[in-house]
Amino acid sequence: MSMSTPLRESILDRLQAGQWRAGDRLPTERELSSSFGVSRTTVRKALLELKQQGLIEQTVGSGTFVAEHAGARLGRRAQQDSSQHTSPAELMEARLAMEPAIIEMAIRNANPADLKRMDACCDNAENAETLEAFEHWDAELHQAIADAAHNSFVANVFSLMKTVRAQGDWGQLKKKSVTPERRLAYQAEHRAIVDALRDRDAVRARELTLAHLLHVRQNLLGY
Repeated sequence: MSMSTPLRESILDRLQAGQWRAGDRLPTERELSSSFGVSRTTVRKALLELKQQGLIEQTVGSGTFVAEHAGARLGRRAQQDSSQHTSPAELMEARLAMEPAIIEMAIRNANPADLKRMDACCDNAENAETLEAFEHWDAELHQAIADAAHNSFVANVFSLMKTVRAQGDWGQLKKKSVTPERRLAYQAEHRAIVDALRDRDAVRARELTLAHLLHVRQNLLGY
């Protein structure tokens, strides 16, 4: 491990905890060197790494400051870290808990543009020539349904779920589990869910969504 890593991680921890906010001035190189018991060369390396990540800015003669958009960058970093440590089983558990629950919100709030987007996702999934393309449009459909709830928190959670689905473990399991017959079944299930949403039939849409997710879990994880 590089000597600069503990210092860099300590600064990251303080940024994430809000101890240093956008525009705040960081301690000087001399102060950081003394506090962490490392050379000023090590301090400079750690600061350079943080600068390259867009988290700090350095001005000759003025010092080192937390960058204006550091909070947003840290948020994206945390989202990426979370997605990399989420297993397919954990993702399925979360999907089973959440996706049927937001159906009523989607039915209440979905507009014609939302339904058109869902139809387009179904069309593209059905026309996909590779499993990777099908999986992309599968994820986009579930994101479209979440977005139709018109709730920013729900949309952000589903965006994270989509990030997890893009990780290698999920992709490898999907590749092993999806046969042509299963893909056709998924496509039919997607169409049925969208039709129920269009009909504003909450009970049917919820039941179809739960059945679809249980079908996916069985094929993917074997239970």
